[in-house]
Amino acid sequence: MTTTLTEIFLHSRQTLIRRVRRIVWDPQVAEDLAQETYIRAAHAARTGTVEQMEAYLHRTARNLALDHLRRRQTRSAVERPETADHDIRDVAADQPAADDRLAAREELDHVRAALSRLPERTQKVVVLARIEGWSNARIARHLDISERTVFNDLKLALGHCRDALARLERK
Repeated sequence: MTTTLTEIFLHSRQTLIRRVRRIVWDPQVAEDLAQETYIRAAHAARTGTVEQMEAYLHRTARNLALDHLRRRQTRSAVERPETADHDIRDVAADQPAADDRLAAREELDHVRAALSRLPERTQKVVVLARIEGWSNARIARHLDISERTVFNDLKLALGHCRDALARLERK
């Protein structure tokens, strides 16, 4: 059974809001940006341009949050021109905040641990699909398995990752 955009969004909504709030520091703006993320994802789903909807949701939410921050900083710079250069440099920082890096590291560690407990073939499928960006058809040909098996392996792996992150969120 294919998971719908709404199901994926509802499942990811709180995580999206939490991550966006870490960037914009405003709960109401985070809620608004999460809703805008859904609207953009719905449009992308109609055009059929998105293969990994959950990843698309997270990337879109992050980009919208950063765009919001840039607009807010630009408005501030216009209101206080003497600090314009400083404000814009702060927004364009290449490195995320230390707490965001720590949270991301912890999430990554949990995902890696979950993936390491999967069968070797499933791990290969995940690497080829999510890291190398291969299509399911290409993976199937490469590993000499059916596309349905690729799909099922990805579904299994993503479920393990989702469960690992859910356990982390409950801590």
